Amino acid sequence: MKQVSARLVLKPGRDKSLRHRHPWVFSGAVESVEGDPAIGDTISIVARDGAFLGWAAYCPDSQIRARVWSFDAKDEVGEAFLRGRLAAAIARRRPVTPENDAMRLVHGESDGLPGLVVDRYAGVAAVQLLSAGAERWRALWAPLIAELTGVTAVYERSDVEVRTLEGLAPRTGALLGEVPATVRIHEEGIAYDVDVARGQKTGFYLDQRDNRALAASLAGGRDVLNAFCYTGGFSLAALKGGANHATSLDTSEEALALARANLAINGFDATRAEWLAADVFSQLRKFRDQNRKFGLVVLDPPKFAPTEKHVANAARAYKDINLWAMKLLAPGGHLLTFSCSGAVSPDLFQKIVAGAAADARADLQIRRHLGASLDHSVSIHFPEGEYLKGLWLQA
Repeated sequence: MKQVSARLVLKPGRDKSLRHRHPWVFSGAVESVEGDPAIGDTISIVARDGAFLGWAAYCPDSQIRARVWSFDAKDEVGEAFLRGRLAAAIARRRPVTPENDAMRLVHGESDGLPGLVVDRYAGVAAVQLLSAGAERWRALWAPLIAELTGVTAVYERSDVEVRTLEGLAPRTGALLGEVPATVRIHEEGIAYDVDVARGQKTGFYLDQRDNRALAASLAGGRDVLNAFCYTGGFSLAALKGGANHATSLDTSEEALALARANLAINGFDATRAEWLAADVFSQLRKFRDQNRKFGLVVLDPPKFAPTEKHVANAARAYKDINLWAMKLLAPGGHLLTFSCSGAVSPDLFQKIVAGAAADARADLQIRRHLGASLDHSVSIHFPEGEYLKGLWLQA
């Protein structure tokens, strides 16, 4: 597939971000499109004076009108180029080991592959094609991923809202091989069964690996509360770390069923775990009324603010759950609290949590600022890739 001769010309003064190697061109920066590029075509981006700025995938239906593949005029965006980018992204990740056989292999723009996400779960790769450019090359990804990683199956999970912003319909299904109902992975000596086809995100929250290890290190001898527990990642890590007991909350009975199964396959004592299908907001209040106390509380809610317009409501929700979690902390207890909303900045999140602490009359110290695991690397030119932020607080 050759690059087309079309060009996207920017308005005067709107080339600064590309010269600083940010990979997005917004519609408001575009003065004209020369030629007749189709959605996903690779076109050149030029300044008003004709200076070359980058090769990018064109998307006429998106506010992000183009996403840059390369800032080098000598590059030709084709199979060899994309294979090289994919191989480099995989090589940057730590090696797959029997103790850790699941990780993110490609993190979109941060790996120079805009809109492509690849997560590995043992012998299965889960793929998301979130941009017009990634979609245009869809036939390429599965065989290349299999060749470079040795996985025997590749499953597509392009069922997220961002595709509709690119004018693309959601898509799911096997791209290569057969995917079992659940895939067993291993992380720091814990086994998890992952539903790649139907689970949240691509089946598991790989971005929380390092924070699960932190939870395990803090859990010894403590009662633990894991809110929004999904399939029990933080709960099992805490139990392996020596927690006395783990109470886990989620609204999904299906997720809790898989969490119970994960508890069983690891041979943990079932009496040390409680799984409650409950609304977290109301259950935290009930625990407060019952005078329950926990030495470690984990708050890992879903994305409360998918866009900027949702930030105000999200702030109220984050403040509410943090306020009640702080009231449940035992003296000296730890709170690991997170936001995966890209529209909520780390500074804003900390202000929200500080407001919750003031209203709860809780005296807490920040022990560490938290983020995604190391395989979710972020390009210094693309801060939008750093969506997960968190705080480790101690009472």
